[in-house]
Amino acid sequence: MSLRVLLLHGLYMRPWVMQPFARLISRHGFMADTFGYRSLTHPISAHTAALGAHVGAYYLRCNEPLHFLGHSLGGLVLRHFAAAYPEYVRGRIVTLGTPHQGSFTAARLKRLGLARFTLGESYCDALDGCVPALPDGIELGSLAGSKTVGVGRLLGIQGGHDGTVTIRETCCTGMKDHIVLPTSHTAMLFDRQVAAQAAAFLLHGRFIHTDQSGNAI
Repeated sequence: MSLRVLLLHGLYMRPWVMQPFARLISRHGFMADTFGYRSLTHPISAHTAALGAHVGAYYLRCNEPLHFLGHSLGGLVLRHFAAAYPEYVRGRIVTLGTPHQGSFTAARLKRLGLARFTLGESYCDALDGCVPALPDGIELGSLAGSKTVGVGRLLGIQGGHDGTVTIRETCCTGMKDHIVLPTSHTAMLFDRQVAAQAAAFLLHGRFIHTDQSGNAI
C-alpha cells in the first residue's frame, strides 16, 4: 500500500508551514512532500493546473499511488484538482478545516469590503463555495476542529467551529467519512491526534471513531 502523501497549505501560507505536520504523519510510516501555491495572487485554476503538472511529473517517475492532504484552502485546491484530473487521484484525500460549503468568515470579509486585501484571488471558485462536485470513486475524509480560537469569533461566526471554519462548512457531499476533533484551525497542523486520524483515513479509508468510553467503534 502507498505511503506517500502530498501536503497542501492554506491561505496566506507557504509550503514550509506544513513541515511540522509532515514530521507528525511520518511517524505513521508516510513519506510526506509539500506543494506550494500563491493563494492570494493566483486564481484557483492556476493552482489546479500547477498541481496537475506536479502530480503528472510524479507519475512519470513513480508508479506508487499518491495520497493528498490539504489544510483549509488547500482542501479546495484538491477538490478542483480531483474534478480536473481524476485519473491522478490514485490514493485518498484528507482535508483539514476545509470549508467545502463556502466560508462564512470569507463572506463576512467580503461584505465588509475587505476581500480584495484579505482574500485576494482565493474567494472566487473556492471560499465562495463554488467548488466542483467530488467525482465518483474518490475517497475523501474531512476533519473539522471544535476549539473556537480564531478570527471568526470577531466576525460573528456561529455554531460549532474551529475559530475560522464552521463544522457544518467542512461537510462535503460524497465524502466517505467525517470527524470532529478538539483543536483549532491553526493548531490542527501541530496536533498529533489530527495526524493519527489523517493517517488512519489514508491507510484504511475511515477515521477512528470512538464511543463515550473511548472505545473504537
